[in-house]
Amino acid sequence: MAQTKVSIPVWSSQWVFIMAAVGSAVGLGNIWKFPYIAGDNGGGAFVLVYLACIVLIGLPILIAEISLGRAGKANPIQAMLNNALANKASKAWAGLGANGVAAGLLILSFYAVIAGLALAYFVKSVQGGFLAMDASEAQALFDSEVASPWVLGFWHSVFILLTVLIVARGVQAGLEKAINLMMPGLMLILLILLGYATMTGSFGQSVSFMFRPDFSQLTWNAVLVAMGHAFFTLSIGLGTMMAYGAYVGRKMSIVQASVWIVVMDTLIAIIAGLIVFSIVFANALEPGAGPGLLFQTLPIAFGQMAGGWFFGSLFFLLVVMAALSSSISLLEPAVSWVEQQGRLSRIQATALLGGLTWFVGLGTVLSFNYWESIYIFGERNIFGTLDFLTSSLMLPLGGLLIGVFAAWTWQKTKRKEVVRFSSQLAEGLFDMSLRYITPFAVLAVFAFNLALGWVCTLLILMIGVLVYLGYAWRCHQARVN
Repeated sequence: MAQTKVSIPVWSSQWVFIMAAVGSAVGLGNIWKFPYIAGDNGGGAFVLVYLACIVLIGLPILIAEISLGRAGKANPIQAMLNNALANKASKAWAGLGANGVAAGLLILSFYAVIAGLALAYFVKSVQGGFLAMDASEAQALFDSEVASPWVLGFWHSVFILLTVLIVARGVQAGLEKAINLMMPGLMLILLILLGYATMTGSFGQSVSFMFRPDFSQLTWNAVLVAMGHAFFTLSIGLGTMMAYGAYVGRKMSIVQASVWIVVMDTLIAIIAGLIVFSIVFANALEPGAGPGLLFQTLPIAFGQMAGGWFFGSLFFLLVVMAALSSSISLLEPAVSWVEQQGRLSRIQATALLGGLTWFVGLGTVLSFNYWESIYIFGERNIFGTLDFLTSSLMLPLGGLLIGVFAAWTWQKTKRKEVVRFSSQLAEGLFDMSLRYITPFAVLAVFAFNLALGWVCTLLILMIGVLVYLGYAWRCHQARVN
């Protein structure tokens, strides 16, 4: 495989690129996962650590990944090969792009099942299915939805089809038009729901819960959870931002765009948390309800509150739109790679990969019912295995390697030309973070996710640190010589 820069489209404006990247980052992680993990870990102190991790870990890797995409000017696999050859590094770096592309497809396979369930709840809410619902009815509804592979499979199929139809139309006709429609709609729904949250009588309690830190409730486990979520919420390590970076024009500022992406993604997560906790506290529900907060707790609140039909429908529409904006970015890197091989058209590539992803997703559909007790990896069923493989192994590995390549393998002069910092101070902070903060933080998350106890975690972390320091020293010596 030689160094190749194929002819690819360019975003029509920097703002469109920012919206597309924000759409990729904003998804179930913001609307579903962030509120419940904040609730599980005590609120304010967790949020404070999360914000620090976003700035120190998420932003530098995000800048690096987008920049590598612009420098490589191709799909993630070819882009990393182009960057490796341009910097006289091993062709094995193309595996970093392949890891991201594969992770994106695997995540989409089970992401579409959860998003399909949100779509089913939206339809149920529009039909008035949550009216006067109590706890037992909410549990019964959730159980009935996931117990039937036909129902779960149907909504999974609908969501995959929507994703395929958008991606097949290309960058400007598909991705840009969808983002231009969905993101303003998502923002509008968020603001409407936030306005409602201020009138629940519990908005002040929600603000206090999220922004008044109680460090007595903060554990090392919570710190690592915050670190991991900060890393994953920005779609880092998936190849998505590298693919989107390839479409960034020469006049667009990567640093400015990255800052906007981080600010907007974080703001949406915080607003979602304020909305969810206001509804939860107003209805005397438990903020630490865990993953069931979205599907098993909120329908009770919507069923009993004034205007619950309208606001419940709006909320689940918000979840669906956020999920769809992320799903198209999960499929795009793989489609761009197949399309740029020149053997299939974009429509054919999208149909093929969408069909493959749909088929793999059937394993997750069955994991909630018929195959619930069929374990693949340890005590994890198909869904659990796919989630662990991607979230705990492939994404941390991808993010770590992006940081390593940008910090040590990428020649400073070439990196400076692509990233174009506005000041030497900003460039120095970026370089320091990539070299000395980000790798050790990601290694800690990686080791914690992989290990079963603190002894194993520390052992894996020590080995990882030694390997990293060895590679850094080797790169330093090569530059000196």
